[in-house]
Amino acid sequence: MGRSKKRRRSQFDDGEELRQSENSVIRSFPEDIQPPSLPSGINHYETPREVPFTIKSYWRQRHQIFSRYDHGIWMTDDLWYGVTQECVARKIAHHVSEATPSDRVILIDAMAGAGGNTIAFAKDDKWKRVYALEANDKNLSCARKNAEVYNVHDRVTWFEGDCFQIIEGLEMKELAQKYGVIFCSPPWGGPEYRADTIFDLDAMQPYSLQKLYYSFKKFSDYIVMYLPRTSDLQQIAELVGKGEKAQIIHYCTDGRSKALCAYLGPFGSIRV
Repeated sequence: MGRSKKRRRSQFDDGEELRQSENSVIRSFPEDIQPPSLPSGINHYETPREVPFTIKSYWRQRHQIFSRYDHGIWMTDDLWYGVTQECVARKIAHHVSEATPSDRVILIDAMAGAGGNTIAFAKDDKWKRVYALEANDKNLSCARKNAEVYNVHDRVTWFEGDCFQIIEGLEMKELAQKYGVIFCSPPWGGPEYRADTIFDLDAMQPYSLQKLYYSFKKFSDYIVMYLPRTSDLQQIAELVGKGEKAQIIHYCTDGRSKALCAYLGPFGSIRV
């Protein structure tokens, strides 16, 4: 009777056992076909072996972040920390569309990042045009590519540079004032923000909440801010003037709040 062979375990750097699933199978290419090269600093991780340890927990949620991830989504390592999950981005887009007057038909995504929110807005027929602004050239490349993956790239006009300077431009400023809604998902400072029981919005870097709000207020009365779930609500309340209102909506997945949106301006009531 032959000796039984023990199954040898394959482990990754973090001790996770290799599972035979679509999430962990290593893809092979014929010798005459090579995987497409990506620009420097941009990645499309396919297996756990490739993923830096610090972002593995985010990468495991890749199909919740982008359901079409396997179709060629581009990311930088930093973008994993701030991209909006697809179901949340879709719900935000619905709420913004529902609560905005019919004559507001331009959506300005002031800090587009990887394009998660931009894509959701572009899929909504409410908007005649979506303007996506992004200061980082690699982030912008990712956002444009990801919009192509979702086949909405032709509904978006892209701008690289400082969002305040771009909106200040004469043509953009007039569009924003007459027809625009400004959506902003600013940097929160990486995962460290989760250490705060109450997040100080005036300590956000590189832009505080006050800096963002009063800068955008010059261009449009309709402003939506995507902020940490632990944000100091008193700081948000202090922004709105007497007789004005702010609506705060928490967005949850798996029974937990992921983030909140502050709807600042004369939006209609949002049904949740």
